[in-house]
Amino acid sequence: MSELIFVGVDVASESLEVARSDRHETWQVSNDESGIAQLVQQLIELSPPLIVLEATGGYEFAAASALQTQGLAVAVVNPRTARDFARAMGLLAKTDALDARLLASFARVLNQHPERHRFVKPLADEERQRLQALVQRRRQLIEMITAEKLRRRQAHAASRPSVDRVVAYLGQELAACDSAVAAHLQQYHAELAAALSTVPGVGRTSVAVLLADLPELGKIDRRRIAALVGVAPMNRDSGQMRGQRSIWGGRHDVRRTLYMATLVAVRFCAVFRTHYERLLANGKAKKVALVACMRKLLATLNSMAKHGSRWNPMMHDS
Repeated sequence: MSELIFVGVDVASESLEVARSDRHETWQVSNDESGIAQLVQQLIELSPPLIVLEATGGYEFAAASALQTQGLAVAVVNPRTARDFARAMGLLAKTDALDARLLASFARVLNQHPERHRFVKPLADEERQRLQALVQRRRQLIEMITAEKLRRRQAHAASRPSVDRVVAYLGQELAACDSAVAAHLQQYHAELAAALSTVPGVGRTSVAVLLADLPELGKIDRRRIAALVGVAPMNRDSGQMRGQRSIWGGRHDVRRTLYMATLVAVRFCAVFRTHYERLLANGKAKKVALVACMRKLLATLNSMAKHGSRWNPMMHDS
């Protein structure tokens, strides 16, 4: 029986470093159309059970998409996951070749994981890529506006008009981006966006983030989606020691959006305010109670997306 060969690909903006699990040597192709076509042909002939790439700010997408199109199993993993695996293996050095070999080793382990399907899944289609790009651009614009406003506090009077002009221009760009997001939601997700927006605290911007960065919404159960976002409490127990349960990992941008929506919901919605106050009355810390409300809000949105329903206080008052 021949040995199964797994492949790891370290991604850079201009190159792809490739390793196979049965060899020490790596090889490199350009991260462009011709290089990716060459890699696809090489890996079709090799037919690995799994190819692992590390998410690298979108530079991995073209290669991963091309490989998936040819029917090859591809997992794009979070860099943090890859580095945790490296530390577990005692591999602290970091080069492109070492990273590629590490990812090939990770592919072998991941292929035997009972939840392999969580990692090996179709990439975003063109519609969701567009929404993701718009949502990401909106974040960038907000960060730039915030940075300019902070600069203005310490700016000399001579430079403040320049800062004001930049802030005004960025504000116009933000408004244009918001319009593009709204148009996209109306074209592709009108009914779902309208339904989710009926939840107190959840506006169109929050809906856009959820649909862009949490495509699993409405497709998996409440426990799995809570773990995916990072609002499920994790045990920290060892022997006789029982550590404090805490949240960890997950999708930061989704969790931040959920946090802001929950703050509004707890203040203005009787269902969430009652839930929050009940937790406080039972001795929960404010932060713990707020995370529990985030989890409740996420479960509510997940159920609504699954069933195509709108907000109903009577149904979600539990």
